[in-house]
Amino acid sequence: MIKRSPAKRYGSLGAIALLTAYLVVASPNPALAMHISEGFLPLSWAVGWWLVFLPFLAWGLWALRQQIKQQPESTLLIALAGAYAFVLSSLKIPSVTGSCSHPMGIALGAVLFRPPLMAVLGTLVLLFQALLLAHGGLTTLGANGFSMAVVGPWLAWLTYWGVSRATAKPAIAMFGAALVSNLATYAVTSLQLALAFPDSLGGVATAFAKFAALFAVTQIPLAISEGLLTVLVWNWLTTYCTAELQTLKLLSGAESNE
Repeated sequence: MIKRSPAKRYGSLGAIALLTAYLVVASPNPALAMHISEGFLPLSWAVGWWLVFLPFLAWGLWALRQQIKQQPESTLLIALAGAYAFVLSSLKIPSVTGSCSHPMGIALGAVLFRPPLMAVLGTLVLLFQALLLAHGGLTTLGANGFSMAVVGPWLAWLTYWGVSRATAKPAIAMFGAALVSNLATYAVTSLQLALAFPDSLGGVATAFAKFAALFAVTQIPLAISEGLLTVLVWNWLTTYCTAELQTLKLLSGAESNE
């Protein structure tokens, strides 16, 4: 475990609390939906997105089984990554009709355990939200899963490794991963809505521009906030979960002794 001064420890904890409080306070209560609502997509599009998403879910189940089999000590971190995604993605801000804006929380798990495994954690998050919180839906879970549990994690992972190799600063890479995954997820959601409901004059391109512009008002500040919060959580993991991160090959011995 990395030893840090009490001032730095309590400073980081206070920053996490402030950012979490901001995300909660900024989420008004009368939200109508989470993700794309139940029954909002036409049946053909709902079925189509399920068919696209299912192979990634099967890959994720295989990856989860291999991860637990090879590194059973990582089970708690897997649960932490899932809980982090569930809590952040439950904070909602009404945005576009039939959907809403919220943080993702998927970048942390994607970096820790690679993107395929996040298809399973993301599906569990979306399933619990649909059944227990009436957010999203079962018919639209394929579409929501593809945007949040497939595209978001893959872009988060690619961003983390690209920025990390370019800067050698994992914290900056983690911020970029959370920021990109957040914005990419909503770009895909905008495209899904545009494909299902093209503009009568401008078609899919015009509809996408409208949906994306409406999302951007709330999503850009949320993405920045999520990036900062994820960096703080990452710093805590590097302090108190050093052995686990070294096992996952995310922290070298030299870094752990800094």
